[in-house]
Amino acid sequence: MRPDILNPLFAEVTALKGVGPALAKPLDRLGLRRVVDVAFHLPTGWVDRVAREELLTGDVGRIVAITLIPREYRSSTGRGPTRVIAADAAGNTIALVYFGGHPGWAKKLLPIGEPRRVSGRLDQYGDTLQIVHPDLADPDEEFRAREPIYPLSEGVTSRRLAALAAQAVERAPSLPEWIEPSLKARRDWPDWREALARVHADPADIKARERLAYDEVFASQLAMTLVRADTRKRRGRALVGDGRLRDLLKLPYQLTGAQARTVAEIEGDLAQQSPMLRLLQGDVGAGKTLVAAMALLVAVEAGAQGALLAPTEILARQHYDSLRRTLAGLPVEIGILTGRDKGRVREATLMALADGSIDILIGTHAIFQEAVQYRDLALVVVDEQHRFGVAQRMMLQDKGRSPHLLAMTATPIPRTLTLAQYGEMDVSRLDELPPGRQPIETRVVSEDRLDEVAAALGRHLEGGGQAYWVCPLVEESEKSDLAAAEARAEALRARFGERVGLVHGRMKPAEKDAVMEAFAGGRLGVLVATTVIEVGVDVPNATLIVIEHADRFGLAQLHQLRGRVGRGTGRSTCLLLRGGTLSETSRARLALMRESNDGFRIAEEDLRLRGGGEMLGTRQSGEAAFRLVAPEMLSDLLECAHDDARLLVDRDGGLAGERGAAARTALYLFERDAGVALLRSG
Repeated sequence: MRPDILNPLFAEVTALKGVGPALAKPLDRLGLRRVVDVAFHLPTGWVDRVAREELLTGDVGRIVAITLIPREYRSSTGRGPTRVIAADAAGNTIALVYFGGHPGWAKKLLPIGEPRRVSGRLDQYGDTLQIVHPDLADPDEEFRAREPIYPLSEGVTSRRLAALAAQAVERAPSLPEWIEPSLKARRDWPDWREALARVHADPADIKARERLAYDEVFASQLAMTLVRADTRKRRGRALVGDGRLRDLLKLPYQLTGAQARTVAEIEGDLAQQSPMLRLLQGDVGAGKTLVAAMALLVAVEAGAQGALLAPTEILARQHYDSLRRTLAGLPVEIGILTGRDKGRVREATLMALADGSIDILIGTHAIFQEAVQYRDLALVVVDEQHRFGVAQRMMLQDKGRSPHLLAMTATPIPRTLTLAQYGEMDVSRLDELPPGRQPIETRVVSEDRLDEVAAALGRHLEGGGQAYWVCPLVEESEKSDLAAAEARAEALRARFGERVGLVHGRMKPAEKDAVMEAFAGGRLGVLVATTVIEVGVDVPNATLIVIEHADRFGLAQLHQLRGRVGRGTGRSTCLLLRGGTLSETSRARLALMRESNDGFRIAEEDLRLRGGGEMLGTRQSGEAAFRLVAPEMLSDLLECAHDDARLLVDRDGGLAGERGAAARTALYLFERDAGVALLRSG
């Protein structure tokens, strides 16, 4: 249960004075639905004003605050601006300029002869001083010398948000201290409530910002440390394989050094009674599936069952086919279960699972529905880990006697973020490509040369090759995304006929799968797609990918998309089409893509180049993102928070002691409490 002390913060946003249904709508668009959301909606910048008694030309270019008296109105003909001529106390004149809107609006705001406090950027237009669209206040009202600037939505101003934030801070209670005292003193951090008030008053207050960012990182790390401690407490079962099935495995090649090392790490984990919790990171094509197959064979050798969970139906079927090929000739029964399986087929699978005649089950989230009972589930492999939240992982683990968990991701994650998102897991990295895999040749081409690219695509198809053509998100709307892809597919069909297929996010899963299968089966030559193909599809014959507007994608996403090719032994090419004008960041991204195929290097660079942008290319569903942490603060605060969380659990009695009780409040405040409930750790 959330502590009562936090109730004022978790009230609906309409509890704030002045927030009715009309204002609640734009606030909702900003994700501000509760008082705590407003409190944590921190300013991103500020405006510094100088207060003046009279107008000075030396202030041109600065933001000033001054009392003025309106003297006359000058309206332009047509759509020109309205100018209000006003004077300061010394009689110096200035034009207050309004573009758009009705002239009557300016007259209502600035009645002749009535003093007004005015603020805005002072500019010079010819010989005249002017302020465009000034902020106004009553003469006895003082503008703040430093005013915070907030992220906004249509219908709400920065000043309105500042007033709401002040109310939210007013409602915030003083909370007991959860930071280790010597750390707080060393960093010179204020108390939690003081830090919150200081950031909204002065957005440049770095100590206050650091304190709030640390609190959020600490809550996240503590939740993970508790998951880890809980996992260690649980008694699972040791899985020791005798090697009989793996000895029968006839592989056409040797394991890479990274694969052999990872298999050994997993074997060591499986031999323990406390359940394994390991994240396997491997760049596209590094051979994660083979490592997973080895782990599953250990479970079967030990007389237990294994399950492999995939994020989509097409990926589940791909894993099923690939595993059956890899394990062909071995006395191992492999089953599949997806949402599409109904009736007798489904019943037969469920019975075979319950009586133990299926050794390995592959499927989508359907494999952990209530009706699915295993005879003895001891190992779960989760592919594309970031698509499953902590709660789903726990549900799965309840299917057996605390089975071992191996999570896999093909998204190379910078070390900093690995700790941030998967701090409770041991990490293995596959950082070598299997022999025979060739690096993908990447070229950057201007969009002006689209005809040449289409001609090259024609030659590629004539030679029996297949290709992807990816269209980006044009704006923040699926409609425009879809329109761009549909238009490109039409243009290519006009040239290449019915060999062109189209997939996008709005299609029903069965329709999407049908097109993907036609492409995988070689019945289509070109697959035009939005970014839905980012994860998973494996078509070794597709050796060309064209990515339109490549300058609009993040590095991590470009790398994931490029990984759709280069899956066979043939040479693959990635063409990045760029627009005419490139920002410095886009130029740096495309240059790095051209020179490097190393996903881990690309991920580190992506984090550096993105700065305050969204981390990891796409927002990872299922795991809460940080709201108060700027990326440049993350690595400094993470290790510190990680160590402090472990200290609390290992030395200070976990959530039971005085600091533990305060830390529990932090978990609820930052909504990392799902951990507490799931973990039965207090």
